[in-house]
Amino acid sequence: MFLTVDANDKRPLYQQIVDGVKALIAGGTLREGMTLPSVRQVAGDLRVNLNTIAVAYRQLQEEGFLTVRHGAGAVIASRRARGIGEEELRKPLRTVLTQLILAGRGDKEILATVREELESLHRKRAA
Repeated sequence: MFLTVDANDKRPLYQQIVDGVKALIAGGTLREGMTLPSVRQVAGDLRVNLNTIAVAYRQLQEEGFLTVRHGAGAVIASRRARGIGEEELRKPLRTVLTQLILAGRGDKEILATVREELESLHRKRAA
């Protein structure tokens, strides 16, 4: 798994890991049914506390991105199992758009940024 953490990032380490796993799922690197490395292995690879990884995996499980099977480990859940509604999907988008507007970005600049990010995700999926 290709995760990194940044000590200078304002987000807690567990949130960086959650966001990283979600990005890997969105980019197609992690697909439904794939097994994630053990908590111990990820903690060792990233040089973080075991509990940090356990909290991240637990959050991903609560959000429906992982299914934890005793003896089999953490597995990427199906999209159908997540059952995320339209309104729930739009909330984080609204937050990001608000931040971009508050940062002084215009509509055209925001749309260009969104297009670039979508293209980046599609490139990662195709690779």
